[in-house]
Parts: sequence; C-alpha cells; structure tokens
Amino acid sequence: MSNIDNQVKAAMQAALEHLKQELKSLRTGRANSSILDHIHIDVYGSKMSLKTLANVNVPEARQIVVTPFDASTVHAIAKGIEAANLGIHPMVDGKVIRLNVPPMDETIRKQIAKQCKELGEKAKIAMRDIRRKFNELVRKQKADAVITEDQMKKSEKTIQDLTDRFCKDCDSVCAEKEKEIMTV
Repeated sequence: MSNIDNQVKAAMQAALEHLKQELKSLRTGRANSSILDHIHIDVYGSKMSLKTLANVNVPEARQIVVTPFDASTVHAIAKGIEAANLGIHPMVDGKVIRLNVPPMDETIRKQIAKQCKELGEKAKIAMRDIRRKFNELVRKQKADAVITEDQMKKSEKTIQDLTDRFCKDCDSVCAEKEKEIMTV
C-alpha cells in the first residue's frame, strides 16, 4: 500500500511544484527575471525559448536587461516580449533590451493577487483530482480482492491526509505570494 501512498505524494508534490513555477511568472513590484521564463520568440524560422536566445539579468530593483547571444535577434526578441502582454514595454538600446518594471498601482496589485488565488485554486482542484483517481484505484483493488477492507480504509485515510496537507501547502504558498504582491 505504501506504493500507492508514494505515488499520491509524488503526484501532489508535482502539482505543488507546478503551482510554484506558475506563481514565479506573476509580476510583482520588483524586477524578476522569471517573468520572462515562459516567453517564446519567433526567430530562425521557429519558436524558441527566450532563455536559449539571450542572457537575462536584473541589475536594479526595477530593471531587467536582456542581452541576446546573436545581436541580429534583438528586434525579434523585443517584439516577442511586447507580444507577451506583461505590462512591460521593451526598449532596444543598441545590442541589449531594457525592461523598466513600472511600480504597480493598487488595482493592478489586486488583479495579480486575484490571479494568484485562481492559480492556487486550480492547484487544489488538481490535488482533489489526484485524490479521486487514487481512491478509485484503491476501491478497484478492494473490488478485485487485491486488498482487504481495512487496507482500503487505511489507504483512503492516508490519501485524504496527504490531500489536506498539500492543499494547506498550496494555501501557504499563495498567501506568501499575495503578501509579496501587495507589498508596496
């Protein structure tokens, strides 16, 4: 039975890690290079990740500098960043692109905090889906006489405990991110 418990734990841990990655891409008041992680640029006849095309640095609290490895891709990268709708406008400065992160006003902060809550809720839904899937698996094993009634009840309780723990972790991760967003 511990095999199923380990599978549940691994699946829920993966969902929690996915939430953390999603939250990293949310904009806060400070410059953070991870907001550019999911941007893909049309260059060389295909879509490529910004990470493979350029170095991304944060020299100041409110500025991100993107330095392309190939200077001929500067305008394509700037265009791709603009198309990502981050609320940040790229400025081409010779061979580099500067992104000045504007301070966020209260309405933008609230919008982003709302996005944060929605991402947290999606993660908790994923946790509950994992719980449902594994509870069905345990019940099927009971129906097929692979496990006993007591083992089934014990597994269901363990799965529920893991679900509660990981949902609580989702809430704390989201609360921390919301606090970061709302800090002026």
